[in-house]
Amino acid sequence: MKIKALLFTLCAISLLGACNSQKTGESTYNIIDYGAKGDGKTDDAAAIQAAINACSQSGGGTVLIPAGHTFMCSPFELASYVELRLESNSRLLANSDETVYTQSAFRDNRGEGMMWIHGKDLKEVSITGSGTIDGNGVAFMGKELEDSYELKPVTDFDPRPHVLTLINVERTVIRDITIRNSAYWTVHLIGCNDASIDGITILNDLKIRNGDGIDIDHSKNVRIANCHIESGDDCICLKNRREFEEYGSCEDIVVTNCTMVSRSCAIKIGSENMDKINNVLFNNCIIKNSNRGIGIQNRDEGTVTNVIFSNMIVDCMFFSDVWWGKAEPIYITSYPRAIGNHKDAGWRFPKGATEGRCGEVSRICFSNIKCTSENGIFIGGDTPDKVNHIYFKDVDLLLQKRTAYEGGIYDKRPCDGEGFIRDKTYSFYIDTASDIRLDDCNITWGDIRPDHAAEGIWQKNVRNLKITN
Repeated sequence: MKIKALLFTLCAISLLGACNSQKTGESTYNIIDYGAKGDGKTDDAAAIQAAINACSQSGGGTVLIPAGHTFMCSPFELASYVELRLESNSRLLANSDETVYTQSAFRDNRGEGMMWIHGKDLKEVSITGSGTIDGNGVAFMGKELEDSYELKPVTDFDPRPHVLTLINVERTVIRDITIRNSAYWTVHLIGCNDASIDGITILNDLKIRNGDGIDIDHSKNVRIANCHIESGDDCICLKNRREFEEYGSCEDIVVTNCTMVSRSCAIKIGSENMDKINNVLFNNCIIKNSNRGIGIQNRDEGTVTNVIFSNMIVDCMFFSDVWWGKAEPIYITSYPRAIGNHKDAGWRFPKGATEGRCGEVSRICFSNIKCTSENGIFIGGDTPDKVNHIYFKDVDLLLQKRTAYEGGIYDKRPCDGEGFIRDKTYSFYIDTASDIRLDDCNITWGDIRPDHAAEGIWQKNVRNLKITN
């Protein structure tokens, strides 16, 4: 009987402690317990930050964004060993007040957006659940145009918030959540190692410029799988920005089982690349209703090597000149960057330089790619050695007109000199490259007809082009 009484007392003490705790369960911190209102009007950033800090200081756990509420909030910072979990029917909404966004997403370069949800120099950060993160993007836009929004005038400061910026994080998990309406980049990983992005949905307004989906920057060992991404700008982009050069190369990246829609380039490597992008696999992906499908757009001194694209369906069409690209389903280029770009802000070229140079793009393989587009595949560089050893195997292209936009145009931007090539529509347009091989590729002409060139291939200054079957 004494043992039973002791056990009863211990249970009662345990229950009393739980009732008095600000945790909703062991190692779980509900932001409402820290003062969040969840009425969609009150700024709940301070309460969210308090919950994150308490969780981290206790050694880690889960910060809960509970169901049935919209938590409007200004910027807040993540912490090591903290999982931010959004329950179903919960929403984080970015504060529409531009004055609350003061921390640049690119350090001293303040001309390309600020940070909203962010973290730096952390370990084991997770964002999970079936709730929604809403960037409130249209609130930061100017006038609505035909296929884009006008950007508000900026000089060296752009207040538009990036949704999620993680810098130098060891082991990141982003799983199952939905992110909507970003005003600028959506998920940006900088100098991160061992990151998994799985099963998320990104639904950005297709008219918002710079609305990238996922940007992998100077990061390594990244896996992106089972995602659906709709974005005005690039859906998935690999790069090495100059502002973060100390983090080194971008390497060992795997992307699989994703579906994408973009007004710019659904899958892009570049254009910012001052280091090395190496060992990259894209497999089992579908691209639909996009301006450009797969693009390697090297515009800086960095290199792009050992990249494989396989088992993909690519569907492209023309959009206005606001967006880079002219319906090229596959695009492989290396050109020096344009001088005097309005967003340079001193950051596009190496320190002290007034012009740039471009690095090598080599050992790129395309296998079992089915393309439908208003335009053909484009390959080009400033010298033949800059784009080399490009291999196409079982790449099928149906050239089919869908819009009233002018055809026979290819987009080299951002580049020094003329940004567009105006010619006829070819299945492959190859301008200055070397060691190009086409095996078992098929071209079908719909209501676009080649005016000349055997097999619909145009080439100039090309060394060692091999075509079989």
